[in-house]
Amino acid sequence: QVQLVESGGGLVQPGGSLRLSCAASVNWFSIYVMAWYRQAPGKQRELVARITSAGNTNYADSVKGRFTISRDNAKKTLYLQMNSLKPEDTAVYYCNFDPIRDYWGQGTQVTVSS
Repeated sequence: QVQLVESGGGLVQPGGSLRLSCAASVNWFSIYVMAWYRQAPGKQRELVARITSAGNTNYADSVKGRFTISRDNAKKTLYLQMNSLKPEDTAVYYCNFDPIRDYWGQGTQVTVSS
């Protein structure tokens, strides 16, 4: 049974930083393309960043230069380092596969506000 458990969210002031983690209980984690998604109130879910098994990364234009996705295959953990946070980054953040599979964790709330 696949489980994805996100953590690390919180309330932060504009310009601040957070590091999100996603612990994945899945066999062969290292072979999968993994991604972070987010959904803000009243908005559609969007892809924030993705990372391939080889470590190649892609980012949404809105977070390029500010967010960094990484993975530790030995720990089966996905990370998202978020710097220079803006109020528009406020959302619930989820990790999942790319393409998405129907395995959703509870997400972690990120609120950027002064």
